[in-house]
Amino acid sequence: MTLIIVGLSIYTGIFWDNITFVSAMGNALYNNGVLNWLSISNQIDPGHPPTLATLLAFFWKLLGKSLWISHLVILPFVYGLLLQLYNFVHHIVNHKRLSLFAFLLVLADPTLLAQLVTVNPEAIQLFFFFLSLNAVLNNNKTLKVIGLVGLSLVLYRGMMLGFGIFLIDILQHSYYHKQTLKSFLNKQNILVYILSSIPALIYILWRLVMKGWLISNPHQPWGNALDYSSESGFLWNFGRNIGMLVHRYIDFGRVSVIIFIIIVLIWFRNKISDKIKLLLFMAISSVVAIIITSLFINNPMGHRYFIPSYLLLSLTAFVLIEENISKVKTKSVLYAFLLISLISGNFFIYPDKISQGWDASLAHLPYWELRESAINYLDDNDIKINHTETFFPNNTSIDAVELNGDERTFLDFSGQEKYVLYSNVFNIKDSEYKTLKIEYDTLKIFKKRGVKVLILEKK
Repeated sequence: MTLIIVGLSIYTGIFWDNITFVSAMGNALYNNGVLNWLSISNQIDPGHPPTLATLLAFFWKLLGKSLWISHLVILPFVYGLLLQLYNFVHHIVNHKRLSLFAFLLVLADPTLLAQLVTVNPEAIQLFFFFLSLNAVLNNNKTLKVIGLVGLSLVLYRGMMLGFGIFLIDILQHSYYHKQTLKSFLNKQNILVYILSSIPALIYILWRLVMKGWLISNPHQPWGNALDYSSESGFLWNFGRNIGMLVHRYIDFGRVSVIIFIIIVLIWFRNKISDKIKLLLFMAISSVVAIIITSLFINNPMGHRYFIPSYLLLSLTAFVLIEENISKVKTKSVLYAFLLISLISGNFFIYPDKISQGWDASLAHLPYWELRESAINYLDDNDIKINHTETFFPNNTSIDAVELNGDERTFLDFSGQEKYVLYSNVFNIKDSEYKTLKIEYDTLKIFKKRGVKVLILEKK
């Protein structure tokens, strides 16, 4: 499985928000000192711990800066995640052959697969999450500390997932093992969570002292997450975020998993086992802090924010099939339906004018080949990269995407230059799409599996 992931990753460049987490912050540390976090300027600082950037900068210094080296740095965490995920599934299913089928269904989630083939902090965060979760299930306090410390040093969302682990630990102790809450709050458990929280507290204090802010970047390069013009504006944004949250859970084929769980829970409501109740609690509590935060901020929520919950729900669906469906043929049909539904999510391509989470499935993979062909076309026809406009996430240097030292930089679209590089991967505004349709002709188009990259020339 790891070899397949490596094969899919070879040509996958730095994508979406990871241009900040990998290229921008990584280059700052590579050029100014691996541990010189203050060299990360506010213009490129998202506020999160620069753990991935530090790790990459170190290995770039040691082995050379390249896309391939960056993928190799992530690979141990990918392997570790797969191992911890399988161990978790096997703990729940507790049957060797069935656990393999359950693991395959869980692994088939498109948003998880997308994180495994790109250079990003999500794979690292997920590794530490399932390491922590397995430590809770196996009552291994040492691994629990290691997992929680790792979570706290990857992203702020990792700290929130750590709170989810705490809630799961309480439920595991009080509900599943029928112990009192008072017995959970013993010296050992208190010490585990105090030790685990120290690195996060140190980082937060360091930021406040050295930078003066945590997540509200004073330059607001990504907008103000808490900027509401009025009470009605807040309520409208809150309602929109609820809709977005629902969409994230049902997107990319997950709708079949969600509907199946709801139907079975209603149909067999009097026969729901403690194991199912525990899995559902894990699915909710693991990301409850992320959900609450996401509902109140004025920024789009990514599909990847809720991956632990997606995986736990897929496992819940598998256990529901095993516990509540008696006929083997029916079990096989339902399992195949859910698996195919999730796999098919990697082939969903929305119409151009509908935004898609391109970093949340494998649908983006053809883009890298097409992008390379488009850049070669520009070079062959003497069209200057520095005078070609484009859109996020391509509105940066070639090096920021490919880590190849090519500092030629595309311009952000303004309608002033003669040439534009456009792809349906870019999720542009309706007004920009209309401008391209009216004011530009297609000079060259590259297509593959629903993904397209166009070179446009101004009329």
